[in-house]
Amino acid sequence: MRILIVSDNHRRMDNFIQVIKQVGPIDLLIHCGDADGSEGAIHRAAGCEMEIVGGNNDYMGWAGDSSLPMEREFMLGPYKVWLVHGHRYHVNAGDGALRKEAQARGVDIVMYGHTHRPCVDIRPGAGLAMINPGSLAQPRQDGHRPSYIIMEIDGAGMAHYTVNYL
Repeated sequence: MRILIVSDNHRRMDNFIQVIKQVGPIDLLIHCGDADGSEGAIHRAAGCEMEIVGGNNDYMGWAGDSSLPMEREFMLGPYKVWLVHGHRYHVNAGDGALRKEAQARGVDIVMYGHTHRPCVDIRPGAGLAMINPGSLAQPRQDGHRPSYIIMEIDGAGMAHYTVNYL
């Protein structure tokens, strides 16, 4: 299974379209929030199922009048995933509160955005992967290149993550 993880495109479709062209077919798109009203266009361009949450800049959902959920939990292969933007857990000040909540929920993976910095944090023995794809529109890490993550679940059910840049 091939999954594209993005966040914080802030209505900029040009970089998202470029990513779709780069990565080719995907089985699932996961958006960690702050699409800023571009949810419908993103869903159509991806051409696959989508999991998305609202961020601090999202007000109306792609499904019409309903607003996006602020968080979601779902299964992805053998993994329990918690999808959240992260602003309500103050991730710009560190991931401690988010990590604590993820552990309390018993999830295997937490996917989040808001920091605009990519991160794949998998600590041996911790039983938790913390995944942040960074931002497609306003990157804040060194080099300031738009980023996204490709997650692949292999035949044995193991998850592999690759941070990619435009």
